Amino acid sequence: MIFIVACLSTIYVTLIFLYVYGWIKLSSVPATPDFVPQTGVCIVIPARNEAHRLAACIESVRAQNYPISLFDIIVVDDHSTDDTAAIAARYADVCLIRLADVLQGEDLPKAYKKKAIETAIAHTQRELIVTTDADCTMPTDWLRNIVHGYETKQAHIIAAPVQYVRAQTFVERFQTLDFIGMMVATGASLHLRLATMCNGANLAYRRQTFYEVGGFAGIDHLASGDDMLLMAKIAQRYPQGHYFLKQLSATVSTYAQPTWADFAQQRLRWASKSASYQDRRITLFLAAVYLFNLAIVGCFVGEVLCGSGYYGQLGGYALGIKMLADAIFLSTGCVFFRRTDLLWWLIPAQIAHILYIVIIGTWGNTGTYTWKGRKMS
Repeated sequence: MIFIVACLSTIYVTLIFLYVYGWIKLSSVPATPDFVPQTGVCIVIPARNEAHRLAACIESVRAQNYPISLFDIIVVDDHSTDDTAAIAARYADVCLIRLADVLQGEDLPKAYKKKAIETAIAHTQRELIVTTDADCTMPTDWLRNIVHGYETKQAHIIAAPVQYVRAQTFVERFQTLDFIGMMVATGASLHLRLATMCNGANLAYRRQTFYEVGGFAGIDHLASGDDMLLMAKIAQRYPQGHYFLKQLSATVSTYAQPTWADFAQQRLRWASKSASYQDRRITLFLAAVYLFNLAIVGCFVGEVLCGSGYYGQLGGYALGIKMLADAIFLSTGCVFFRRTDLLWWLIPAQIAHILYIVIIGTWGNTGTYTWKGRKMS
């Protein structure tokens, strides 16, 4: 048992320090005041029952420091039962597409969000597609910096940071801290070419490239995966064509899930696509993290059952290694996102993190989940 725990600990620490190294080495140059963008952009906002936050999202997009003649906004209403469509329709400069109208007479898809994005892309001729979520807001130079990165790097797909804001409760603070870790892992992985990771709340790609790789064909049977699975397809065709934009001024803000139950459903949705990753390095990394956390839980369960002290010491050793590595890892991200206040929650967050990794990792590919009123499997 000690050999297994020692091996898993070594793998975990190595992975964490690779992430830290990659994040530190990652840099990007913000757009200068004299930068004159040339790229036409279509901002796609899929929305389902987001009446309480959609207006703020649209307003922040409309307020971008970017030539108004060079970007369009498309909101795709995904069968909302609230006033989402009515709110989008208030804006004369926003194109509203009702997915229910598009799908009349067709079989209902499983991947509604992918269908929404696909529909919007077919509706525009703009060169660059930028996707975000209806509960997000952006700083005024968000689009300017994305396009600057696109034009200078000539990338086929660009991932950019996402952060949670207004975290008040422990469950919200835990998610914010955990999500910062995800952003560090995402940026480092793309920079070091370790894996292809991204988040659809802040993602940009060439319209032409989307069609070159067949869009969502082959992954359209999955409810999730409009971001990472698409990036994997693009990276397969253009191995050097992806880029992470490490800039606060290009960071999208959104909200953590309000309860543990909502958080579990969200993470189950994310985990449901893990078996379909074309980039097997992601699967290996996820498996390493899962097995290490499972080993920690197994040690403490073994101590409860046996009471010998051996398993408890072994579990304590592994937990100490994890806490030290994660403290360095998360500190790196918290400094960038200016959220070092969250580090006070590191110790209780560790317990929650171990349990959630084990539970969601076990359940994610076998159970069903509910998201925005739809039951998925």
